[in-house]
Amino acid sequence: MARIAVIGAGMGALAAAARLAVAGHRVTVYERTETYGGAVRRLERDGFAFDTGPGLLPLPAVYRDLFVKTGKEPLEECVDLVQVDPSARHLFADGSGAALPNASRAGVVSALDEALGAGAGRRWGDFLVRARETWDRTRRPLLEEPLWPDWQVLAGREPYPSVPHKRLLRTRRAGTLAEVGAWELRDPRLTALLESHALAYGLDPREAPANAAVLPYMEHAFGTWYVRGGMRELARAVYERCVARRVAFHFGAEVAAVVERDGRVSGLELADGTAVEADVVVSGVAPGVLDRLVRGTAVRGEGEVPPRRGAPSRLTVLLALRGGRPDGTAHRTVVHAEDRDAELDALFGPAAGMAARPTVTVLRPDDPALVPDAGHEAVTLVATVPAGGASAEETARRANDLVTVAERAVPDLRERLLWREVLTPADVAEATGAEGGAVPAPALAAADGRMLHASNSTALAGLFTVGGWSHPGGGLPHAGMSGALVAGLIVEGPEFRGSQ
Repeated sequence: MARIAVIGAGMGALAAAARLAVAGHRVTVYERTETYGGAVRRLERDGFAFDTGPGLLPLPAVYRDLFVKTGKEPLEECVDLVQVDPSARHLFADGSGAALPNASRAGVVSALDEALGAGAGRRWGDFLVRARETWDRTRRPLLEEPLWPDWQVLAGREPYPSVPHKRLLRTRRAGTLAEVGAWELRDPRLTALLESHALAYGLDPREAPANAAVLPYMEHAFGTWYVRGGMRELARAVYERCVARRVAFHFGAEVAAVVERDGRVSGLELADGTAVEADVVVSGVAPGVLDRLVRGTAVRGEGEVPPRRGAPSRLTVLLALRGGRPDGTAHRTVVHAEDRDAELDALFGPAAGMAARPTVTVLRPDDPALVPDAGHEAVTLVATVPAGGASAEETARRANDLVTVAERAVPDLRERLLWREVLTPADVAEATGAEGGAVPAPALAAADGRMLHASNSTALAGLFTVGGWSHPGGGLPHAGMSGALVAGLIVEGPEFRGSQ
């Protein structure tokens, strides 16, 4: 039985802790804040409750597997997990819109044909077939196995089977997500639908590889899910599973250093001077934080994938409204930017900022647990913004712009507004420790390895990394996968190749 110290109580760290405890190890988690869940948190005020991190769950099988492997009670006995239908309503720049059924390719094809005109659904359906092939090619090496030592194999050939495109007497194939939209979907509304999945993870579709097609495919193939009471309930359930497996937690316990002896970790030093002995350390913090904790020791060896850094963040506006949620309201509405090029240039250009009318996701859950009574509604607005600080005036402008955009989805929003709370990248940074409040994206193949994340094992023996900033990257499903990979590497050793 090894003594395992876990730094941070984010979702990946919790997933790893539960699995390691079941394997017979003595696991202790040290979290600098006063609660668990990382970015998966809740804000409560005046009888309203809001998720302040992810609002929906794709690929719930990851957490079903976690609960099956760590106890008798399955996930559905610990949380009320429900499919969201429609999966999303999309409002496009030209005024058209489409509500897409959940986990139904045929239903999505039909809905797009009806909303956008004959042929639109077929093009999207054909794209999903190619995206499925991409998923089949990349699922195991990118999500179910530790990062290969010869990771350059994943960094080379583009796995998306793009359609040949003749341009200027040359035949070309899409290498980026933007080219997939322009050359294969051939409709700015379908392109907006495609690119919104990448944009939600802070990816520039003009640079994201074509295999980012797996992001919309995951949603269409496995559905979009919500946890009654808010996604914070998922974090609670995973935390309680850890406690039931006798994982020990110390909150308000900031780690000051990872201690090394004779070339491997020997424990931690806490900010209050407490020395913690450990045989293994699992770090669930961002790369910059880990660099500061490992003093004078190289965490990554020569030729390894360097840690991903420098991602955008999120701006979230929480709205308390008078008046109940109308019947038939979609849980999620994506209001697409009026000017796609202006949005991308503003967000990813040299002078990073936020376009005046960005793409905004409007979440309106049908959940009595989030409101004081049936005469009120809790609405959440989310947009991708640059990481880092912004002035109070700039933050207020950005928040007002989100509200203005959201009025396309909620026309009487301002008349119903009781109050609002604005969560900035600084709030994300406070919850997660990531520099500037950056939010990590999932790992993707090709692109010379720029979209891969650093391996879960490190050059320092006994030190492992877990969570969104290590393989296989960001997002709730990927965090759970990361926890499974780290547990496998610790329990079975470096020969571990993932679950079969």
